[in-house]
Amino acid sequence: QVQLVESGGGLVQPGGSLRLSCAASGFTFRNYFMYWSRQAPGKDRELVARISGTGDTWYALDSVKGRFTISRDNAKNTVYLQMNNLKPEDTALYYCSTGESQGRGTQVTVSS
Repeated sequence: QVQLVESGGGLVQPGGSLRLSCAASGFTFRNYFMYWSRQAPGKDRELVARISGTGDTWYALDSVKGRFTISRDNAKNTVYLQMNNLKPEDTALYYCSTGESQGRGTQVTVSS
C-alpha cells in the first residue's frame, strides 16, 4: 500500500533552514505529482508546493517563493522541501501527499 513518511522537521530560529524529506513506497513514484502542504494550529491546511514526476515545480504560496524549494529524487523515491530564511509564520505540521494519500506529517517550529 501507499506509504509516505516525512522527516526533517524540528525547532529552528527565525532565519534558519530545514530540509524536509518524504520517503515514498507502494506506488510508481516517478509517475506521480507530489505535494507539500502545511497546517498551522487553528488554521486550515494550505498547499505549499507541487512537483511533477519530471521535476516541474509550482509554488502555491507567494510567501514561500524564493525561500522554499521543492525537489525530488526518483531513484530514491523521495521528495524534499528545502526551507530557507524561515519565519515564525512558517510554523506548522508539514505533510507530503500524492493528492490521494498523505503522510502523518513532520512538525516545523520557528521560534527564538
